[in-house]
Amino acid sequence: MSKLTKNKKLALEKIEDGRAYTIDEAAQLVKDITFTKFDASVDMDVRLGVDPRKANQMVRGVVTLPHGTGKEVRVLVLCTPDKEEEAKAAGAEYVGLDEYIDKLKSGWTDIDIIITMPAIMGKIGALGRILGPRGLMPNPKSGTVTMEIGKAVTEVKQGKIDFKVDKFGIVHSAIGKVNFDTDKIKENARESISMIMKLKPSSAKGTYVKSVFLSSTMSPGVKLDIKSLLD
Repeated sequence: MSKLTKNKKLALEKIEDGRAYTIDEAAQLVKDITFTKFDASVDMDVRLGVDPRKANQMVRGVVTLPHGTGKEVRVLVLCTPDKEEEAKAAGAEYVGLDEYIDKLKSGWTDIDIIITMPAIMGKIGALGRILGPRGLMPNPKSGTVTMEIGKAVTEVKQGKIDFKVDKFGIVHSAIGKVNFDTDKIKENARESISMIMKLKPSSAKGTYVKSVFLSSTMSPGVKLDIKSLLD
């Protein structure tokens, strides 16, 4: 039996079948059942009672995690020359315009987020095929198309993430790292779920939050007691 499958078996043995754990228990359990050598992400999957195919049931939003994601976010700012200093001062790794548009066209996507300004969107539209599937397309709703370039860069560096429900009705987001202490994981999880609650579409009928699971990059999912998350 390989080490990985042995570890997975050990991890599964620690999770009680059918049990919903409090957020404190789940945060600790995910730390205990992660055997990766690298510092894995902690992910939260929230299954919603919405039909994402209907425009009026789309759940999409932005949340600033109090303790950040623990991930180094590499930012590309596409802007006019007068905004370059502002972007660099806020900590953007890459700042420019045409040279980076050419790099993106040739397939370079060694970045986590692109921030731009309204006047530039016309140039970026042609990159939809490349940026869309990778989730890199700037969007005014998520605050990545703005005149306040410096503020936008600072926010994403501090732990602002945008999320949206997928076609199966699940919101999947990384809310920290396994090396975070349990309180940080808990506070990030609560901030994230409270934002999802605020975005409940008025047209969604029945139970809105159907289930919540916490897991790490390589671990099985741990079912959360939703009430403990909302208290």
